[in-house]
Amino acid sequence: MANSDKTSKIEDTYAEAFDGIFCRVMVTAADEQTVRAAAEDATATPSVVIGRIEGGIERYLNEKETPDKRKGALLQFWAEINSNKPFSESLQKFEKELSYRIRQDILVKPFTMVLDALPQAEAKIDMMERVGHCGDGYERVEKRYGRKVIVVPLMVPDFIIEKQIGYAHGITGANFWVMCQTKEALKEAGEEALKAIHKIEGVITPFDICSAGSKPETRYPLIGPTTNHLYCPSLKKQLGNASKVPPGVNYIPEIVINGMSMDSVKAAMKAGIQTVLDVDGVVGVSAGNYGGKLGKYKIYLRELF
Repeated sequence: MANSDKTSKIEDTYAEAFDGIFCRVMVTAADEQTVRAAAEDATATPSVVIGRIEGGIERYLNEKETPDKRKGALLQFWAEINSNKPFSESLQKFEKELSYRIRQDILVKPFTMVLDALPQAEAKIDMMERVGHCGDGYERVEKRYGRKVIVVPLMVPDFIIEKQIGYAHGITGANFWVMCQTKEALKEAGEEALKAIHKIEGVITPFDICSAGSKPETRYPLIGPTTNHLYCPSLKKQLGNASKVPPGVNYIPEIVINGMSMDSVKAAMKAGIQTVLDVDGVVGVSAGNYGGKLGKYKIYLRELF
């Protein structure tokens, strides 16, 4: 199919995206199974939309790519910035939530280590107060792999974390929607999009293939964002002309992308969209936006091409 034919399947719209802060860490362990368990557990709950933090696996690392010559993974953890409050409050909340992910999902796995993996950090967070002191005063600081690390004594000795973890500003919440006729198209398009996206350095997909695009308006404020009902295929008959689901579309998965820079986010969006356009049963691509009222940035889909 010619490129112009492909891009005609892309709606002339944009995705909204937001400012966020993130850290990027390397997790290593004694074996691949433990690395994967730590990486998946620590990034399993995308929570920015409910005011907490979210994470994602950027990619897995082999023994030649880690300082300790063990299997590893590159992870990112993200938080939104509350523009109505001092940045220090957002940072303090990020530090607290990050410590939960590290303590409850990584530290508890045998022989794990966490190292900073953000070469151009804007500033650093000292991990002693909220993570290092898990050693109850028996923790110690050592020099390993040319880095200053905290050794936390545990019953399966020991957990190691770099004392200073860097953070920086990035782009969060970019997205695109895939208009699918069949379950088979949804599965293939989603899987191929993720493969293409994760070839781009510096991005994560916190939800992977997401079934639940939301909207800011809600009847239930205690829940927060609720279903984007106008795009729910199962409500098409009930909503009648108000439904915005295109003819023949039965599934609308969403791919959300966070990235270290706008360039990396746009490259990932382009790679993912380009891939799904070749899948049988994909009739179009769109994106989630709220009339420009919510996100600071607009990423126009057709301009990516």
